[in-house]
Amino acid sequence: MEVINISINQTLSRTLMTSFTTLLVVLALFLFGGEVIHAFSFALLAGIAVGTYSSIYVASTVALFMGVNKQDLMPVKKEGGEVDDRP
Repeated sequence: MEVINISINQTLSRTLMTSFTTLLVVLALFLFGGEVIHAFSFALLAGIAVGTYSSIYVASTVALFMGVNKQDLMPVKKEGGEVDDRP
């Protein structure tokens, strides 16, 4: 739980800045894009909102519920020697 809390705090500003800048562009498409692109830009707006919410709140809760710990996220060392240099 402590690792997830630290990770969310470290990435929160990047997540919000990325979502906000993307939201500005899609909002401009929504307002000035015309009738043809109106429905598509609305779907993108909804996707940005849901994706940001999911990244911040849902993903960490699901990881805690599944019992993911720090050891599960470490790379697995393969058994055996090194790979040949032959093509």
